[in-house]
Amino acid sequence: MKFIICVYLFLISIDFSTPTIAPSKKKAKEKELKIKKGPQDLNVYERNLVEEEPAAKEILVENAAYYKDTGKKNFNGTILGYITPWNNHGYDVAKIWGKKFDIISPVWLQVLRKGENSYILAGVHDVDINWMKDVRKAGKSDYHSLKIYPRVIFDKFGDKDYNRLLSFPSERQAVNKMIVKACHDYKFDGIVLEVWMQLAARVDDDVLYRLIIELADALKIEGYELILVIPPLREQMKDLFSSVHFEKLYNNVQAFSLMTYDFSSLQRPGANAPLHWMRTSIENIVPTSLSNYDVKRKKILLGLNMYGYDYTPDGGGAIIGSQFLDLLKHVKKRLIYDEHDVENFFEVKTQSGRHIVFYPTLHSLHSRIKLAEELGVGLSLWEMGQGLDYFYDLF
Repeated sequence: MKFIICVYLFLISIDFSTPTIAPSKKKAKEKELKIKKGPQDLNVYERNLVEEEPAAKEILVENAAYYKDTGKKNFNGTILGYITPWNNHGYDVAKIWGKKFDIISPVWLQVLRKGENSYILAGVHDVDINWMKDVRKAGKSDYHSLKIYPRVIFDKFGDKDYNRLLSFPSERQAVNKMIVKACHDYKFDGIVLEVWMQLAARVDDDVLYRLIIELADALKIEGYELILVIPPLREQMKDLFSSVHFEKLYNNVQAFSLMTYDFSSLQRPGANAPLHWMRTSIENIVPTSLSNYDVKRKKILLGLNMYGYDYTPDGGGAIIGSQFLDLLKHVKKRLIYDEHDVENFFEVKTQSGRHIVFYPTLHSLHSRIKLAEELGVGLSLWEMGQGLDYFYDLF
């Protein structure tokens, strides 16, 4: 069933049959559900939970229950997981399922420009050394060592600030030296750099290459590495990041974190990340025509969203797991399956109004993991605190 842009008219015109549940009755229903939590003897596959059209009740009962062997990894490629200070559950996820992840990227650091050749690294107050030790311990095994690469962005930069940074070697050297020092002081293994989206459509490619390569080389000299965040294929910006860019940066960048989510928006409601679009985004960057394309694709980390969207007549917004479950309590039937985009959604009417909700399911994530295996790429999860606990059985 294809979800189309006229969702607002659909929302207004449809007569939803699901009644609003009174608060007292809602609590009674939650007790009746007998929600499962914590480690289980069987994984989600053995519990037959990976279905195209899962029942709402089944998700509510099972979502917090996960396989007891949290170190058993099902995906052979590289997995990067982002965490954010505003979704604290991600910190716990990194410790519980540490052995499944190769890289954890806390969203901590921002580069601020203070003047000529003068920069500071904001966000260091979020750096949690004890948590980092716990995560590394949780992710360590005879065959596996978990690494930590905080994400770095250029924050509060105006055109003048970017112009100075891109034009003068001394400005870039000051930034590079500061980031390398942070990796040394806080014992990071490298960084995830998010800058391409901010600058690609505004400056010449050669200028942006230079910024990234100089920083990557400065880190490499000291034994650290750089992962670059890159945009997916967009109809209106087909050349924003192409195979040409990939080839130019391939030897300097350890991996490329591909942002294959937010395909739809409040202005254009629909699927979060259609499967066909994710495939095309990979093939656009590393087509089979490239020399050694199968080897090169190992550096691509296919982005998986752990969040969803709640579309309402007023617009709506992004939602995380707990918000999804609250809305799901109003659903009596199975979730609708969109065969074209390979995503699930549901429609409800609550006290707050009408909603159409897209959020990952076990089946949608399973399908994307299989796509990553087929194409020979890794995965990057944005972000771990937004997902449901039983999702991690899949990885």
